[in-house]
Amino acid sequence: MPVKHDLYQDLGLSKDEVDGRRAKNPHLNALFDKYKTVDELVVSAEKAAGSDEELKKLKEKRLLVKDEIAKLL
Repeated sequence: MPVKHDLYQDLGLSKDEVDGRRAKNPHLNALFDKYKTVDELVVSAEKAAGSDEELKKLKEKRLLVKDEIAKLL
């Protein structure tokens, strides 16, 4: 069963730490919102068992956003 990706665990930070940094950085906040949206698309694509190519592209996009977030943190 598809599940949302745990970004906080990947980053090694708690939700409170991330929320504090998001509050101080609008760009970082926007990236987290973008990540959430793309992650939801990945989960939906996994549930729908659609095109493998589409799922691969969504996962790559999610990874790129995560990398941007990690650089800012």
